[in-house]
Amino acid sequence: MLSPSPPPPASTALSPPEQSSYDVRDSVAAFASYEEYLLSLVRADDVRFLEDEALARDLVELGARGGVEPVIRRAEFAQRKQADAEKHLQKDAIPRPLAGAGKDLSGRPLLAALAEREELVRNGKLAVIVFLRGAAGARGGEVSGYIDYGARLKAEAFEAYFDGRRRLLPKPSDLSFFNWETNTTAVNSSVNFQVIVGETGLLFKAKRDRKVIDVDPTRGPGDNTTRTDIPTQEYAQVVFFDHVRGWGGGRGGYRARELPPNTLTPPSPRSQFTRRKV
Repeated sequence: MLSPSPPPPASTALSPPEQSSYDVRDSVAAFASYEEYLLSLVRADDVRFLEDEALARDLVELGARGGVEPVIRRAEFAQRKQADAEKHLQKDAIPRPLAGAGKDLSGRPLLAALAEREELVRNGKLAVIVFLRGAAGARGGEVSGYIDYGARLKAEAFEAYFDGRRRLLPKPSDLSFFNWETNTTAVNSSVNFQVIVGETGLLFKAKRDRKVIDVDPTRGPGDNTTRTDIPTQEYAQVVFFDHVRGWGGGRGGYRARELPPNTLTPPSPRSQFTRRKV
């Protein structure tokens, strides 16, 4: 288990930014407002030190946070949002074919679950985290990790997975990764989720609505989130965390549809770090 982070030093400088595997300048579409974007650059330590989230956000905007990556200005953010909106309008005019549509996925529970969620993820109504644990190959040993399904959909051609030409497994660039053979560990925030490493394991904060997804099996997964276990012979463990994006049910949001009840117990997030070399 990872030890908790030490308190911030007694100085006026804010703590350094989180390491991330994506360029935030390419992720304007992930934020509904400029304030949400600024908040994504604020760490919990910053808020604890300043005791004011709005002040921490303002300091990020003013460039007063030491070592932070270049911050997109309001005017540029607005221009990018407008360009993204126009681009989406053009894309909506020509529906994009779904990678899993029309595929015979009988006997492939993981792929069937991915195909079932693909359209909702692509149109932004659903954000999905997939926990996978399975063999990486004859020489690769066993790997486990949490995958941002939406981020992988944008970065890869999933036709190869649905066709059976490739096997979906966690990568070191995913939200989390652990190789049980080599004890290799990686943790990364993504365009959709911020990773929070706590005393009891991992938490994931959805960047659009700032809701926290708790993957600890002893607690609930959080607001607007459903945990579903996928029984399969292809992997040692498959767990889906479906987060309805927006404001939940009612006007301006979406309602979570009924999902199959849990049948297995998902592993504790601490299991990914028990063999880590420190």
